[in-house]
Amino acid sequence: MKDLSRLNNPYNDEKVISQCSIFGMMDTSGTLHSGRDILTAIANMHERGNGLGGGLAVYGCYPDYPEDYAFHIMYTVPGSRQETEAFLKRYFFVRHAEAMPTFPTEAIKIPPDIYRYFVSPSREEVKEIISDDDLVTRRVFSINAEIDGAFVFSSGKNMGVFKGVGFPEEIGAFFGLENYSGYLWTAHGRFPTNTQGWWGGAHPFGLLDWTVVHNGEISSYGANRRFLEMYGYVCTMQTDTEVIAYAVDLLTRKHGLPIETVMDIFSPPVWEQIDRMEEKRRKYFETLRSVYGPLLLNGPFAIIVAHHGEMVAHTDRIRLRPMVAGISGDIVYTSSEESAIRLIAPELEKVWIPVGGHPVIARLKKGADHDPVKGGKVICQIEEKEGNRPC
Repeated sequence: MKDLSRLNNPYNDEKVISQCSIFGMMDTSGTLHSGRDILTAIANMHERGNGLGGGLAVYGCYPDYPEDYAFHIMYTVPGSRQETEAFLKRYFFVRHAEAMPTFPTEAIKIPPDIYRYFVSPSREEVKEIISDDDLVTRRVFSINAEIDGAFVFSSGKNMGVFKGVGFPEEIGAFFGLENYSGYLWTAHGRFPTNTQGWWGGAHPFGLLDWTVVHNGEISSYGANRRFLEMYGYVCTMQTDTEVIAYAVDLLTRKHGLPIETVMDIFSPPVWEQIDRMEEKRRKYFETLRSVYGPLLLNGPFAIIVAHHGEMVAHTDRIRLRPMVAGISGDIVYTSSEESAIRLIAPELEKVWIPVGGHPVIARLKKGADHDPVKGGKVICQIEEKEGNRPC
């Protein structure tokens, strides 16, 4: 019989660059949901990963410690926990510390030691005027860069990242995520291409309460990283998703830009299109490309960016990675595949494919229990003339 594999893959190249699965769901009323639905949805895209990375982020999961930063830390070297805990006691008030509850799962092999700490920063040794968020960011970078075998992979308030080596549904079982509740969930099934599959390299990537899940390949990593390092960000992971998370933090928290503008920085129109725009819009994009040009994301990508009160789905302008969005009642869904959404929400009111380069933004309704953000509806930053089905 003829070997068709030589026709489908003539160069015998096993690298698959179009994979990875991403999924997000947000209840804009602030109602909490267990991890059951999102684990079902992400498992439906099992074939998009290869078991070398999976993870989820959940918001609203730590109501007993709402004002403390929840550090999730993995330890891979003997003695790293003792050194890290001494560091935490020096720079933080540690309200509670414990081994992360996990459940033996046959698929998860040799996990690192994982602990969580609920902390608030101490200012005893801080001389300059600096925010708590900046203090926490500084200490997280110190742990990740200076303590061998210790890695802080979650550091926000009343939220958590849970990730590791395995398929996402296996990671969910390992951490018992059906026992957690949140109003916003994101998930990722990884198919590593340019970096190794290890526990810290799984998605979501987070800093403070910002998290990013990503399907794609960013060729501008070097330029993005060098720009961020000028502002004190320490990139230790050698991966493009890390720089996306740090870029969102820089542009929103430090520079005060709205998330719509951040997405325009990531995927602006080409200069030829900008030159044809009316003056006000042309100057807007000229300014963004001049000031923030090094943060433009080159290459194919689909991302879901989340933080308290907001979920953003975004792709490159020519949609080289898939993205679907849907609405059912108060819940907004976004996914690599429509089938994953319909599996848990068969009666969707609306479902559409977003136009490339234009974000779909879901925000908590005013008055919702977790609402630190103005808003109240699903926002499609897309004009009908561009071919999108508006919300």
